[in-house]
Amino acid sequence: MSDVVTTDPTSITIEIVYRGIFQKTLAQRICRSIVLAARKRGHTGTAFGRYGDSPERNGVPAKYFAVVAINDLELEASMAKYEPKVVDIAVAVDDTLVKGVESWAWYGRQPIWRPVHEGGAVLVTSEKTPEAVLAQTDVAERPYLLGVVPGLASFAGLWVFKDDHTDYRVLGALAKVAPDWVRIEDVKTLIQEQTKDGSAVASAQEGFDRTQLRPVKVGEGTSGHEVLQFEKPGWTTMRPGVIVDARKPGERNPYYKKYGARTLRPVVNFDTCIKCTMCWLDCPDECFEVTPEGHYEVVYEACIGCGICAQVCPVKDCIVMVDELKFEDNDDKWQLWKTDHDAYNRWFEEKSGVSADPKKVAVAPGRPQSAAPGANPTTAGGED
Repeated sequence: MSDVVTTDPTSITIEIVYRGIFQKTLAQRICRSIVLAARKRGHTGTAFGRYGDSPERNGVPAKYFAVVAINDLELEASMAKYEPKVVDIAVAVDDTLVKGVESWAWYGRQPIWRPVHEGGAVLVTSEKTPEAVLAQTDVAERPYLLGVVPGLASFAGLWVFKDDHTDYRVLGALAKVAPDWVRIEDVKTLIQEQTKDGSAVASAQEGFDRTQLRPVKVGEGTSGHEVLQFEKPGWTTMRPGVIVDARKPGERNPYYKKYGARTLRPVVNFDTCIKCTMCWLDCPDECFEVTPEGHYEVVYEACIGCGICAQVCPVKDCIVMVDELKFEDNDDKWQLWKTDHDAYNRWFEEKSGVSADPKKVAVAPGRPQSAAPGANPTTAGGED
């Protein structure tokens, strides 16, 4: 497979998959810059958000699009649809999105490569290797080009932008895989005109030079992720009226799963838990269950990874927020601790990187300390 994507000669469609609210401005900036850079070559284009993702929710996957064409007529033809169903390039600006995305407007979890045609590309911002990213990506049904753009996920707010040059590195990577539409010279010229900042221009070149490309063949990837697909009833098969089946007391909805919004997940050291109830009380999504022993277990299918539990826990490293890509499933873990204590503690230490030995931790004095200061992406310190 070539290191350059195969596109229609008349237009190209690029989607940016991002975390709602936290990365909205980032996605807007990338798409707008794609269009402006392409115009320097005489192309026309437009950038727009996915209508179904408004209003957005914190962390929920959302999309922004850039469509570039050789002329206005081709652009109109490309835009004659509710939203692009097939794209040439999908860009995930948070590597945990490769585990599959489900926005509130969709039905079921979708592989990150779902709309990408054969010979297209998936670009991911990550500090991991292409092999590590691919290991958490759904098994490929058609060949595509995987590109890993160097850098961590960049989180900010709805009207706040974290200027860490992620957008410039992504633009450089796009110039690498789609040079017929976005040239690196045009990207750098645009950035220089907009910022007058040589370091910003250098970041675009870094994205071009350091993005690692890996062709993905049919069958590569993981089949371990949950198959979460639903059939929407047509108007002839809908039940009369608007009916929502009630859940029994204590029962969770088997269809409403929120783990797609998560970039970090909490792991709990049951040996150091003092059963204070703080995580259970403060969790905004009610994702903690009380165990027979009085511990609090995370229901990972319901957890969005906000990090509040780690912030309010008064015991140092009792709850630790861990990179979502370190996990292969959403299984609840208290039963493992109950049946094989040593195996659970080894799992906890492997994932969290901290000791499970109660002798090595202590109750934090004063205000509870966050086990993961950056768990809440709204600020670097995890404060409100």
